[in-house]
Amino acid sequence: MQGRETLDYEIARMFYSSGLPFHFARNPHYKKAFAFACNNFISGYKLPGYNKLRTTLLENERRHVDKLLEPIRNSWSQKGVTIVSDGWSDPQRRPLINFMAVTESGPMAAGLIIESEFPSIYWTPCVVHTLNLALKNICAAKNTERNSTVYEECSWITKIAEDVMLIMNFIMCHSMRLLIFHSFNSLQLISIAPTRFASTIVMLKRFRELKKGLQEMVISDKWNSYKDDDVEKAKLVREKLLDVSWWDKVDYILSFTSPIYDVLRKMDTDASTLHVVYEMWDSMIENVRKVIYKYERKTESEVSTFYEVVHSILVDQWTKSSKPLHCLAHSLNPRYYSHEWLSEDASRVRPHQDVEITRERMKCFRKYFVDVDVRRRVNVEFASFSDGREGFDDIDSLGDRGRIDAKSWWLTHGAHAPLLQQVALKLLGQPCSSSCSERNWSTYSFIHSLKRNKMTPERNWSTYSFIHSLKRNKMTPERAKDLVFIHSNLRLISRSSPQYHEGETKTWDIAGDAFEFLDEGGCGILEVANLSLDEPELEAIFFNDDGGQEGGASH
Repeated sequence: MQGRETLDYEIARMFYSSGLPFHFARNPHYKKAFAFACNNFISGYKLPGYNKLRTTLLENERRHVDKLLEPIRNSWSQKGVTIVSDGWSDPQRRPLINFMAVTESGPMAAGLIIESEFPSIYWTPCVVHTLNLALKNICAAKNTERNSTVYEECSWITKIAEDVMLIMNFIMCHSMRLLIFHSFNSLQLISIAPTRFASTIVMLKRFRELKKGLQEMVISDKWNSYKDDDVEKAKLVREKLLDVSWWDKVDYILSFTSPIYDVLRKMDTDASTLHVVYEMWDSMIENVRKVIYKYERKTESEVSTFYEVVHSILVDQWTKSSKPLHCLAHSLNPRYYSHEWLSEDASRVRPHQDVEITRERMKCFRKYFVDVDVRRRVNVEFASFSDGREGFDDIDSLGDRGRIDAKSWWLTHGAHAPLLQQVALKLLGQPCSSSCSERNWSTYSFIHSLKRNKMTPERNWSTYSFIHSLKRNKMTPERAKDLVFIHSNLRLISRSSPQYHEGETKTWDIAGDAFEFLDEGGCGILEVANLSLDEPELEAIFFNDDGGQEGGASH
């Protein structure tokens, strides 16, 4: 028993003395290393030293990770590949662009430069970013001459968000008020980084969850008897939190933005979504309309000025981001030809009967199939597929359209249209957001910030604020790039393993390797990328010392 305790304490001292985050204890490679050492007697073994870690082992691991990625690269010719990118700039405002290759097998970091001369490549904007811009214009409308109508209709939302920030700052900036807050609430207030997707909505959602505790707080004797700070502001906070109409507005904001937020969450993943985004956007707008009309108690024939403004924002963003590729992917989704889907709404039509979708699909066909004879064959194949004839008319083919996923359908029934099947299998495996690329930036900047590593701008370009500065580790740019490659891809590979979704190493990389708090203390900052909208269950949990999950503060 004494030997076990001694080892435990030595490991703990390693954490304490080096400033390692406690979350590192969930790292599967940390666990594997000690498990291997305990189960295998290796005579004369010496731990790898400073030089070996940053030279020989680093180079060998780069080659090892390259081999692990080989199956993904080999699938590109069959499944297709999406190159996602995201921009960043260093302290001297020099631009950096992060490229990643994504298929249905998952993303992988790629150092590819995309040239405009490749005619078969389609550029599509990140749908998550597009939705975030729409939410930003609705929830934080700017008071400009060109935006006057939007500001007039939406400024009340900005006022509610400002009220929430005022209340949060008042509580956070007064230690006694913060202590009172904690006595009535188990969850933390969170301040959302402005670059975070749907920042205002995420903040309001958390604030709404705290409603009961906040109201109990301001009517308590503790709150009313404390007079050592701004009494007038404390009175204003109390009035806001007890104002029924104010909370009604908070609920209304969360209600009509819920369809937008839900789509944003579904798109903010590495999953294949290119073939569903067109229909999801249409349904989203209709669901927003229903909520607004219900709240305003308007009939279908009446006009809602507020909805007209919200609708124009959403349509404008879709118009800017919609590309022919979205329409082609929509056209190749067999579900949209099924009786099940069509019967859900009388206004729905099959994709080949929609003028816009047909026009955009033909643009793609002309781009992908330059040869007229080949393109004519593709058109014939599409006609057979869309009309359910000549190989697509058997009972299983028609019945499976609305019952199995699109890619499985094409693998099972698509052999009768080989050219179209090839295109479908590639498109149906593509994402429509750059979320994985944005999470990769968090590898570079979130883990070890410039402040922590004292990285100079000159060194920042080669390491992207990653792990340890060149000065500290004497790393060449080439080694730094290898380290970024290994770090990013080991995490991405890990996310595809069963162990990532269960057991002690479940979602081991989600909390990142570090987190910071506001200077005033007590209010966690929900940062970009590492905690993504595809992990909503982690918005209100933390991990206890034994690796279990408890309700509590958000990361």
